[in-house]
Amino acid sequence: MTSAIRTCLALSAAAILLGACASKGVPTSQFDFGPLTAPAGAPASTIGAVIVADITGPAALDTERMQYRLLYADARQSKPYAYNQWTSTPTQLLTQRMKARLAQAGVKVLSTTDAAASTTVLRMEVQDFAQNFDTTTASNGVLSLRASVFRSHKLVDQKTFSRSVPAPSADAAGGARALADASDAVAADVLSWLAALPPSRE
Repeated sequence: MTSAIRTCLALSAAAILLGACASKGVPTSQFDFGPLTAPAGAPASTIGAVIVADITGPAALDTERMQYRLLYADARQSKPYAYNQWTSTPTQLLTQRMKARLAQAGVKVLSTTDAAASTTVLRMEVQDFAQNFDTTTASNGVLSLRASVFRSHKLVDQKTFSRSVPAPSADAAGGARALADASDAVAADVLSWLAALPPSRE
């Protein structure tokens, strides 16, 4: 009996070790927002030069890990994918995408180091950025951010933009695609908003 128990324990230990090796060998998939597509609206070159500050957000977005929520189980709990991540933090990806979309539309995009070149500053803060599962097979990429425009250190206008885009698949790849599309949609909304603001007197 003792010999049989030892054999079972040895086999169990070997199985555990093999499982650990297998899990370590699983490759990590990395996602970004993909290449820019053709702009949906007309050029917005009338906006002029804008200083675009780096987008900020909650501490949970200061990591490359991809987050999702199971709304049907516990909407208050955010979980990370085990083997999928972004190429950089979501706020960094959003900053790069927003600047690229503005520039694509004809806006002169400046950084905070170019403060002397423009008095118009665009600041954005992310409030929500996640893949939300309504069921086990259906999810949406959700982005919500608050944008503020300042001129000569005075607030001109502030608005919150939100977009929810269905994911083409119930996995990290589908979430990445949906969040990229939601980001482009929000960028288009921000462009329309900027174009409707009173022109700068500079």
